[in-house]
Order: sequence, then structure tokens, then C-alpha cells
Amino acid sequence: MKEPRIETLAAKKLVGHSLKMSLADNRTVELWSGFMPLKRHITNAIGSDLYSVQVYETMPDASFGPHTEFQKWAAIEVDAYQTYTGDFKTLDLPEGLYAVFIHKGLSSEFKSTMNFIYGEWLPNSDYQLDQRPSFEVLGAKYKNDHPDSEEEVWIPVKLK
Repeated sequence: MKEPRIETLAAKKLVGHSLKMSLADNRTVELWSGFMPLKRHITNAIGSDLYSVQVYETMPDASFGPHTEFQKWAAIEVDAYQTYTGDFKTLDLPEGLYAVFIHKGLSSEFKSTMNFIYGEWLPNSDYQLDQRPSFEVLGAKYKNDHPDSEEEVWIPVKLK
């Protein structure tokens, strides 16, 4: 895996659906299958990228495990918030510094990408986690569970 690019994210407005889950109680398929048929009702979307966002009450640390709960979002960026139908909620992604990695391959291989980020890169970098959402951008190169699929993994960081 290559070194990430370090990027300052401008604040973003997201609209989508969210569910509370853990790795042991993974409801990702349920979340996205509820969101995708309804996203066409979001008429002020910016671009076509999809955002898979994880919001933790406290940032993951050594105590993070399969039963640690977090709020997961399936969302799209908008230019401004409007009144939405279909159980849509809003989420502000605050401006901040991110380490951006590329995950290539099947979703079943995603754990190895996360193991590299948290187990190798982060401890050996000049950065530590920051208390902001982490997320994946599912853009033009994303091909749901295909060996050639690519997605960006955005990890919130600050200098140690």
C-alpha cells in the first residue's frame, strides 16, 4: 500500500441515511439498499460521488473492537440543505486535515487496508487521529465488490 496524500478537506454538507451499527452487527447492506433507490429525490446534489461515513462518539483506540458502536452514513454531497422526504438526514463534515488512502479490490479485502492504516501507517507517521468523521468516497472508479474497484479512504488526522 502506498503512502497517503495529506489533504485539507473543505467543510461539506451531506444528505443521506444513517444507522447505528458495529463491526459485529454490520448493517451496511441494509443502509445502502435503503438509500440508493431514494437518492434521486436529492435534487441539489454536487457531483455523483457517494460518501460512506463513520461517526464515532470517541475516536477508535486500542479498546476499539467488533462491538464498538458507531453511526454509519450513506450520503451524497449537496450545495445547501433543503426540506427532504424519505427519512433523509443531514450531516456536516467539518473542515480539517485528512490522510487519504486508496483501497483497490474487493470489499472483503477492506480489512487489510484498515489494518495497514491503523496498524502500520498511523503509529509510524507524524499524525494522530482527530475527532472528526472518517469516510470513504465511492467515485467513478468504484465498482461495488469488483476486483478492479477503487475508493478513497479519508482518515481525520492532526499532527502529533
